[in-house]
Amino acid sequence: MKKKQIIFIYPYLYTFVKTDIDLLSNNFRIISIKQNWTKKILLPFNFFIQFIFLVFNINRVDVILISFGGYSSFLPSLLGNLFGKKVAIIVHGTDCVSFPQINYGNLRKPLLRYFTRKSYQWSTIILPVSQSLVYTKNNYFSDKTLRFGYTHHLSDIKTPYKVIPNALDGGFWKCDDSINRNQNSFVTVLSKGKELIKGVDLIVKIAKSFPNLKFYIAGVDDLNLADVSKNIFFKGKLSPQELKILYNESKFYFQLSNTEGFGVALCEAMLCGCIPIVSDVNFLPSIVGNSGFILKKRNSDMLIDLINKALSFNLNDFKEKPRNRILEKFSMENRQRLLTSALLDS
Repeated sequence: MKKKQIIFIYPYLYTFVKTDIDLLSNNFRIISIKQNWTKKILLPFNFFIQFIFLVFNINRVDVILISFGGYSSFLPSLLGNLFGKKVAIIVHGTDCVSFPQINYGNLRKPLLRYFTRKSYQWSTIILPVSQSLVYTKNNYFSDKTLRFGYTHHLSDIKTPYKVIPNALDGGFWKCDDSINRNQNSFVTVLSKGKELIKGVDLIVKIAKSFPNLKFYIAGVDDLNLADVSKNIFFKGKLSPQELKILYNESKFYFQLSNTEGFGVALCEAMLCGCIPIVSDVNFLPSIVGNSGFILKKRNSDMLIDLINKALSFNLNDFKEKPRNRILEKFSMENRQRLLTSALLDS
């Protein structure tokens, strides 16, 4: 049976984008173009190249799939709408948020907000990776209740949506019994410039209270701070294989984000046997369930108490829970089925 062709647009080839390409390749022939939309200076050039690509290919497909709303989604949504093609936009996090207090979110920037809004209006369906991207309340960051989600920031969006959670490869991200796990170690993963978004300031603040514990920060080489405790170790940018080893060497995983669209690294760590400690924001508590610990407020004293609780807990109760929870809720098969159905439905 001949595979249907789809255009797949994405701003950067993130790991979860690669996962979607692998999953969709079983049922579709994917037509895509490699562009890097992270550099603003390249925007005019990227728009021109993307326009030529779309005009040349749009009559060959019935569906345009877009990962992330933003500059890169504008022309595909517009042309898809004009040519009567189904347009599906997967939204992940920053494309649903305006969080000026931590300088985060596409929707806090007027021009990018406009491009994102028009993309959502012109699309046929929006596919959030969690319900919290549609609408959520945040009582973690401050005493004031904050509200996020594209339906809050862009209240005029009436496009239908369907939540399809991300998927993780449990065959790759797994426990390795040949690696010695340090019972007093904690790890977190972030990319450069995301320190405040990911709540690393809390880790730096409490590390001095636990001189016998080790805190690993992957993704950055340092924080350019003078008072970083000696028990904080920066691992730099790691390959997936190196990251898997670090997860297996660590007992706990921190995801202390002030906002989080999903939490892919959290799921990776849980698949590798790490016990999660997460902030009470967005979808994170739903990922963890009863397999870890939830920090209710962005407060260093509360985090110290929670770490002490985690260290004193009978951790045998958590032996298989984190991994089994991810395998059950976020399987590759489930995302493939739901994503394929969403793209094929008329």
